[in-house]
Amino acid sequence: MDKLTAAKVMLDVAQTESFTATAERLEMSRPMVTRYVEAAENWLGARLLQRTTRKVSLTSAGEQLLPNLQHWVEQAQQMEESLMPTQAITGYVRLSVSMSFGFSQLMPALQAFRQRYPGIKLDIDAQDRAVDMVAERIDLAIRTTNEPNPALIGRPFSVCYSKLVAAPEYLACHDPITHPQDLTHHACLGYKNFGRQIWQLIQGEQQHDVEVNCDVTANEATVLLHGSLAGLGISMQPDYLAQEWIDQGKLVWVLPEWQLMTLQMYLLYPSRKHLSPPVRALIDFIIDHFKTRSSQ
Repeated sequence: MDKLTAAKVMLDVAQTESFTATAERLEMSRPMVTRYVEAAENWLGARLLQRTTRKVSLTSAGEQLLPNLQHWVEQAQQMEESLMPTQAITGYVRLSVSMSFGFSQLMPALQAFRQRYPGIKLDIDAQDRAVDMVAERIDLAIRTTNEPNPALIGRPFSVCYSKLVAAPEYLACHDPITHPQDLTHHACLGYKNFGRQIWQLIQGEQQHDVEVNCDVTANEATVLLHGSLAGLGISMQPDYLAQEWIDQGKLVWVLPEWQLMTLQMYLLYPSRKHLSPPVRALIDFIIDHFKTRSSQ
């Protein structure tokens, strides 16, 4: 039997503590999982798992050998992938991303990815909410946050800068805005997932946390963007959405001398142990693509 596959199955059983769970996760029969585990134990010359009717646990030999086995699998996978032509990598990636980043940044980049990896199929789940990556079978998520989920592996790949924006028509009909506190007297459009609408503005060593009045809220940035374009009020927008409208004169940057909090953009995935070649290829592509863009 293939030693690499046997090692991967062994590691998965050690993690799930269940032959049945591993069989479901790896989409193979339970007897096949048992055969792979036995093959790995014969190959390593030691019994690695203690089986009972209720639980599977590591033996003392298993505890000693498992880290080395994990390292060997990672090295073997990296070597396989480095030697594999990009056209030969096939598979499926389920990706979770916000609608705003998905249509404005990710989709234009994926043309180059598809040309490089024509055998990789993508299933993109675009919505602005937290997802249970395991329950929803999400392989990879793109999130904008300074506090990534500690239960997930997080790799930063870019930075998100934001601006306060409003339509010229709105600003012409309302009191001027010269200081962050002036925002409390204006119609603001907020993200409903944030709870209290507190906008943090920074200028040098000064910081103002302003609780604004939001009669209109939404769970998605482009909805608020078009609200501002329609003259409903002031919204906080990522640069990648707002800048083109500012350049066209359809939006105005409000309080340009004040900065909003900078957020990190992360690639999140459940575990390093089960990264398939297609998922690893997409991670590497996104990191390289946005690194190249930021250096231009």
